[in-house]
Order: sequence, then C-alpha cells, then structure tokens
Amino acid sequence: MASPPLKAAIVPVTPLQQNCTLLWCTETNKGAFVDPGGDLPKLKAAASQAGVEIEKILITHGHIDHCGQAAILAEELGVPIEGPHEADRFWISRLEDDGRTYGIRGKVFESDRWLVDGDQVTVGKLTLDVRHCPGHTPGHVVFHHAPSKLAIVGDVLFQGSIGRTDFPMGNHADLIGAITTRLWPMGDETAFVPGHGPMSTFGHERKTNPFVADRVLAA
Repeated sequence: MASPPLKAAIVPVTPLQQNCTLLWCTETNKGAFVDPGGDLPKLKAAASQAGVEIEKILITHGHIDHCGQAAILAEELGVPIEGPHEADRFWISRLEDDGRTYGIRGKVFESDRWLVDGDQVTVGKLTLDVRHCPGHTPGHVVFHHAPSKLAIVGDVLFQGSIGRTDFPMGNHADLIGAITTRLWPMGDETAFVPGHGPMSTFGHERKTNPFVADRVLAA
C-alpha cells in the first residue's frame, strides 16, 4: 500500500503542553513545524528521528506557547516563518514580556509571509489551505490539508471545548462564527490537531461539544 502523502507527529512543548506539529511530505521528506513554541532540542530530535528536512515554520497565532521560540528556531535552521495573519502583530510584539510571565524564552519576529484567508502554503509537494479564524486572537489562522482530511487548528477548537476569548482582542462571536463557517465546511470526517489536548474530528465536536455542537447553537 502506498504511504499517505502527509505524515504528522505531535510534540507537546513548553510548560503549557502546547501541541507542536511536525508535518512532512512523504514523497520528498521535506517538512515544517507548526507552532514551535519552545523545547527546541526536543523538536529538532523529532525531525531528525523521522528523517525530515525542515524547510519552513508555520504559525497559527501569536501566543507565547505557540510561537515564542519560532524566531530562534528559524535562525538556527535557516528557514522562513509563514503566518499568522498580520492582525496578530500585537501579540508577537509582546513575546519577550509574555515569555517572562510564563517562564518561556520569547523572541519577537517579523513573519516572512503574513497569511490571509484563502492563501495556500506548501510543504514539500503538499499544498495546505489557509483559513483565517479570528476570535481567540484577531490574526489566528488554521491549516487544512483536504486530501488527508486533516486540519491544524491551534487554539480555535479543542476536544470538548473552544479557545478562550477573554484575552486582549479576543471576541467570542468571531470565534463561534469562524468555527461554524470556516471549520465545519471542511467536513465531519476531518480530524484536527488542537493547540492543547487530544485530537478529535469536526463531526464529533458537532455532536458533543458543549459550546458549538449543532443542537447547542440551534437552541
């Protein structure tokens, strides 16, 4: 049986146990880290063990546990950073201060490519669609590989929960709108990697999630 075009491994990083995703194109063994917030030796070891050559870093949003050490890793590996949406400059500008708060070394960066809704990013020969999903942060983006029925959603949606909207520039209505109009159309069978905790599928969340299940939103 042919190997799938995309493979992914989840590597929890930082004291906040954030799910950094190592994803790669099986045809070329070229890969990307999505949200390398910290624990860089652990991440580099994971790529080495999988035999993956990292060609870029992808960022879902500007919070410290997701991108605090992206700039450091990008410099070490000599690769560009793509994402998030430019509306998260506010958060990225705070990385050093927030890092002190959470005990994570943070470094401010200028993305090599800010992303907008409808953009595409490539990893090896893979093409992932970019959806702008504000609410948790104003510039949050999600990466979707339709052929693999896989989405990497950062802190938009979790198994049984949704992203917090009580941070500066958070917006609950925006978040619910992003989940229902940008994520649900990807299909019930689509599996997603959240920023924290176990994976799930959109269909499972539409049935059971106490915040965004169909019956809850219809009530």
